[in-house]
Amino acid sequence: MKTLQVSLAIWLLLLLPFSASAENSTKIPGYTIHHNALTTDMLSPAVAQSYGIRRSKGRAMLNISIIQDVPGTTGKAVTAEVKAVARNLIGQNRDIPLREIREGNAIYYIGDFQVGHREHLTFLLDVTPAGESRAFQAKLEHEFYTN
Repeated sequence: MKTLQVSLAIWLLLLLPFSASAENSTKIPGYTIHHNALTTDMLSPAVAQSYGIRRSKGRAMLNISIIQDVPGTTGKAVTAEVKAVARNLIGQNRDIPLREIREGNAIYYIGDFQVGHREHLTFLLDVTPAGESRAFQAKLEHEFYTN
């Protein structure tokens, strides 16, 4: 039951920024890639601890999930090979290591990393859903406020 509560808490928390941003998902053939970035101080202490993430305004988290289209349903979470690169405004790239999290039927990929105040990052995602032979691209942008 506690795992369900933690899972629900993180999904609710991560969906809050979605309502303020039009760039929360990318539709690709047969799938939707959901993506979001936020500073880790927005996570509750319990959620951060359960995922081994340090809460800080100077750290951010990237969250990605891949949902396969299933007619008549909200879709099915699927595994994928996911690679993420963050590019700053002067074109410097940094890889964002991601780890897979599975809780019940939910599958998502998270990575945390350091950010500076007003740092604007463009995240370039390469996603290859299980069983697919090619990678699909998604992109999101986010400016972090750490003060």
